[in-house]
Amino acid sequence: MRVVIVSGGTFGIGKAISVTLAQRGWQVVAFGLDAPQPSSTAAGGSALLRADLAAHGLEADVLEADVSRAGDVARVAEFAAGRYGRIDALVNNAAIGPLGTVLDTPEDLWNRIIDVNLKGAYLCCRAVLPHMIGQGGGAIVNIGSGAGWGKPNMAAYSASKGGLFALGAALAYDHFHQRIRVNTVVPGGGGIVSGMGVGRAGGDVRRFTSRSVAGTAAGRVAVGEDIAQAVAFLLSDEAATISGTVLDVGCFAHQGGPIPPRPDAPPQEPPA
Repeated sequence: MRVVIVSGGTFGIGKAISVTLAQRGWQVVAFGLDAPQPSSTAAGGSALLRADLAAHGLEADVLEADVSRAGDVARVAEFAAGRYGRIDALVNNAAIGPLGTVLDTPEDLWNRIIDVNLKGAYLCCRAVLPHMIGQGGGAIVNIGSGAGWGKPNMAAYSASKGGLFALGAALAYDHFHQRIRVNTVVPGGGGIVSGMGVGRAGGDVRRFTSRSVAGTAAGRVAVGEDIAQAVAFLLSDEAATISGTVLDVGCFAHQGGPIPPRPDAPPQEPPA
């Protein structure tokens, strides 16, 4: 039995990751907050995840916990280790993404974004690493963003995701000889429906999904399951030699993109 903890694992991309890993035989311990977070429409994720799991004939542990609180994170890790005797993998997915420049981002909102997106990953890693080291190895996947290289009107979010890239690389170096692999997956293409994305469109799903976006090399926008498949690969034995890598799902999100829309596509709306 392989045990994985998924932060922010009850809604959006995180829910897709939790379900996909459960389908692949992982014992999933997913956690998140049911109350909506700043600029996100994600709410009631625990019930949504349980319903999705049940529809597939699957089971997982679903907990409510705040990734930015050390006590909450320790409780999740202790639950997983106490119930299953091991923690084999961690997916750092929890994130919030309010828009704004430095000038119009209040200090308390800046702190909250950094606490969830960057400090949360630090707390989760700190909680699971002793278990992984003690059992002889493990795997960590961070969910990054092309904003980690800087994007307009995303000052705090970009700073948090840039920090996550650096944290992932540092972890990969620090724990290389302990056989703990650390990689980052970057969602791209612009069409993934999530609480964060829809929240940035003012909560209007139709407005979000009607935007002109580049999509992916598959000729369609990415969905949560596309990200989940990449995560599943990086956690698998097939990726046993891969660490310190950024895997771009959606194409060019971390290489100076985005891809421009097709010449026949309608004009794209300005960012919300």
